[in-house]
Amino acid sequence: MSENKDIHEENVELQEETTATNETETKENLSAIPTTEELLAEEKDRYIRLFAEFENYKKRTAKEKNEFFQYANQDMMVTMLAVLDDFERALKEIAKNGNESDLKGVELIYQKFKGKLIEKGLQIIEVKSGDDFNVDFHEAITQIPAPQEELKGKIVDVIEVGYTLHGKVIRFTKVVTGF
Repeated sequence: MSENKDIHEENVELQEETTATNETETKENLSAIPTTEELLAEEKDRYIRLFAEFENYKKRTAKEKNEFFQYANQDMMVTMLAVLDDFERALKEIAKNGNESDLKGVELIYQKFKGKLIEKGLQIIEVKSGDDFNVDFHEAITQIPAPQEELKGKIVDVIEVGYTLHGKVIRFTKVVTGF
């Protein structure tokens, strides 16, 4: 009988240990479970981040859409530059060899054509002899010995006029630089 009593006492001790362990684990688990306030704060943070991300997305797509419409006619503008150049060459030749009425007629058409392109955002890159060479706007075709000392490293002559469309270079000014 004493053996049964010992076994019974061991079982009671084991049950007490298990109960104590379970109570400790339950307390730890309860502290690991986030409170309602913590869950609310976490969800609010996720919402604010998602909202900010969506606002950035809307701004970015609006900017891309605006740029698309601004530069949608860029290919057409580049093609029209060849026609503009031909007009300028024709005006020079008519001024040398033609009569005054022909020159005025072609000049009127040229001015109207150029005006319409400018209305659509085309701008001439203004360059003069003696300006500094800038790789962002100029393309050096060749270098020649500078006719004057102050023209060394500067633009000596302009071969072809450059243009921008809404501030973006669509054709670089072709220049001759001095060395």
